[in-house]
Order: sequence, then structure tokens, then C-alpha cells
Amino acid sequence: MSIYFSVGGCSLGKVLVAQSAFGVCAILMGDDETFLMNELKAIFTRETLLENHGLLKPHLGQVSHFIDSPMDKIAFPLDIQGTLFQLSVWQALRDIPFGETLSYRDMARKIHRPDAVRAVANACASNHLAVVIPCHRVIRTDGTPSGYRWGIDRKRQLLANEARCLYDA
Repeated sequence: MSIYFSVGGCSLGKVLVAQSAFGVCAILMGDDETFLMNELKAIFTRETLLENHGLLKPHLGQVSHFIDSPMDKIAFPLDIQGTLFQLSVWQALRDIPFGETLSYRDMARKIHRPDAVRAVANACASNHLAVVIPCHRVIRTDGTPSGYRWGIDRKRQLLANEARCLYDA
């Protein structure tokens, strides 16, 4: 199977968008294009990776806009792949209302697995669809942001963007 990808800029650095035949399968953030491409290769080890900026330019634009204006909607299909547990966590993440946060413990309770706090954190860390599956909305029980696959500073900025949009609305 072929995965098409493109890298562009956003207010948080670089963003990589990848698409399979079924929809967008990865949105990765970072500071370095080579790092993002290597991360994509590590995720999709068996697929053929093909750069196609023309195909993905509209998606890159939507993701970049969504990062800064997260009240808007993403209008492209997603190809979400994971274990049943991961899929349940990721759906619960998508159900967190815009501008709100939950603790990892609350997330475990939400999916009816109260003893699975560490597994919830691992599912968040395994998310390949930054911002669209909003794992940045999961915080520590004490209310502070903690580990984030794409960096704690990006997590803080995403939460600040959501707060700003709520305030402006």
C-alpha cells in the first residue's frame, strides 16, 4: 500500500500529513522535516511512502489553520488504525468537549477501565493523528500538562489556543 505525505509549516513548527487510500492516517508535529519523515517511516514500515505536496496541500492548510483556530472542523476523511483499546481511548479523546481537559485517571474511568491509567497514557503516546485526536486535552490529576508525543510546549500552546478561541467566541 502507498502512503502519500507532505510536510509544511505551522505556528508550532513543522507538520507532516500522510494519507492512505482510506484517509489521513498521520499528522505529526516537530521542528525538523527529516525527523518527521523518519517517524513516518517507523510507523509505516511496510508501506511505500511517496511525497505528494499537490495532493496534500489542502490538508496541510486545514491542519495548520485548525492548530490556531481549533473551533473549526477538519473536513477530510481519517484512516484511524490501532488496537481495540487504543481505538476506545482515541474515541473518548474525540468526545472531550473543545476547551476542556481530563486527567489520565478520568480517561480510564470514561472508557470503563479505571485500572488502566498507564495504558491510557500509552494509547495517547501512540496516537498518530495530532490535534485531530486531541490527546493534548489529557493532563495530570493535579491539572498540569504532562508528557506529549510532540513536546510539552506544543501541548501547552494547543491548550492555550483552545482557551483563546473560547474566550474570543
